[in-house]
Amino acid sequence: MKRIECRGWISWFVVPHLGLMAGRLGERLCVYYCVDDYAAHPGVDEAVVARLDRYLTRRAGQVFVAPPAILEAKRALNPHTEFSPHGVDASLFGRARDPATRIPEAAVGLPHPVIGFFGLVADWIDVELIAFMARARPAWSFLLVGHVYAATSAFVGCRNVVMVGAQPYESLPNWAKSFDVAIIPYRDTRQVRHANPLKLREYLATGCPVVATPNPEVERFREWVRIARNPQEFLEQVEAALAAEPATAAEARMAAVGSMTWDARVRAVLDVVSARVTEKAADPLESRIDTDE
Repeated sequence: MKRIECRGWISWFVVPHLGLMAGRLGERLCVYYCVDDYAAHPGVDEAVVARLDRYLTRRAGQVFVAPPAILEAKRALNPHTEFSPHGVDASLFGRARDPATRIPEAAVGLPHPVIGFFGLVADWIDVELIAFMARARPAWSFLLVGHVYAATSAFVGCRNVVMVGAQPYESLPNWAKSFDVAIIPYRDTRQVRHANPLKLREYLATGCPVVATPNPEVERFREWVRIARNPQEFLEQVEAALAAEPATAAEARMAAVGSMTWDARVRAVLDVVSARVTEKAADPLESRIDTDE
């Protein structure tokens, strides 16, 4: 940075792990864009990550929060905190409704209905819930698209569970075109309760019916998403989603997220950052929110 004579720059943190550097690098503004409850992730040192997260939240000149469940806690630490939910590439995922979009070969021959999922199959995914449905409805296909990091022994004997591994992001609408219902089968954990699932908007942008376990962000979309609180209810909601629905239902789901593009999110975020930079330039002695940790 010294070599290229960088001036008037902004530090931008998306995880708290390097938060001790915040405000110590000569930046005009420090931004913390928090998209998760990082201390709730499995396998991390919860106390250390939580302390770094609090430090960075207090130290930053501007904080953005994607999960609604942690918004007020962040605002209590830093009044310069804005809710900034995820966006969606609506035009990309809308291709799932295009007759010209081709279903991948691995999904073409699957018996319908196809109950689909794309994303990481990690510890927060309720594989036992999927296995329960697979055994209860052996004539259905359960198509899982994405890296598998969780134990999948629950699927032993479930020949109708198909895991195709990670696929190119651009191909997700092709896979989604084969889905009759898209699912978000999360476990009930602190991490999930504080999450903002990116796939929620992506599913809706495909027009596909969606069944999900609850969390605050999912609840915000309850008009367009079926919510289930236990395995039997999840199965029943999937069956209900497979039933006939109004011809306008898919368009309504797509319209619900049609304006929530990443371009729109970027514009909104940069407007806030630009205003904060201007405020700090006008008052260079503006007191920084300090930390007692």
